[in-house]
Amino acid sequence: MFGYSQLVQFLVDFASSLGYWGVFFLMALESSFFPFPSEVVLIPAGLAAKKGEFSIALIVLISTLGSLLGAFVNYAIAFFWGRSVVRKIVGEKRFEQIEKFFTDYGLSATFLGRLIPVVRQYISFPAGLSKMNLWLFSFATAVGAGIWSIILVFIGYLLPADLQKQTLIDLKLALLAILVLVFLYFTFLFKRNYLKKSK
Repeated sequence: MFGYSQLVQFLVDFASSLGYWGVFFLMALESSFFPFPSEVVLIPAGLAAKKGEFSIALIVLISTLGSLLGAFVNYAIAFFWGRSVVRKIVGEKRFEQIEKFFTDYGLSATFLGRLIPVVRQYISFPAGLSKMNLWLFSFATAVGAGIWSIILVFIGYLLPADLQKQTLIDLKLALLAILVLVFLYFTFLFKRNYLKKSK
């Protein structure tokens, strides 16, 4: 049976064979509505940069551009096909949560949403539905996606060079915990404010 984890592994292997283009492809996929974990792309890419196989600057640039492309896909779906299609893609409950998040924070939601797992994949939908200015959307998305890329790439760069890709995938949850710690103070304040507005 070809399950989700096997599909992710296949995509990572495929992207690895393509180098920078593979990173671009997977980050575009991750930034669209397909729930692909960017951690299994950028953390190994950071480790590869440590070994001299990639340039850190190019990896960050390529991954940011890929994320921007995926965000444009979601934006366009919402802009041209509307609320009913987005509801089917995202699901009723999640759509309401994401839309409220965007309504409460507007442009800030487009930027901050790129730094929050799960939200980052869907925050472009309400931006498209509201017909948010495309230049502002692009700027906020690029900055948020760039910061996210830098964090993940440098986590990979700081890991021991003898770790293998499969080991990195197995350590995904532990690395996510590191990200949570990095953003702990910010996330606590942000969610507390959001919950107050939700009541």
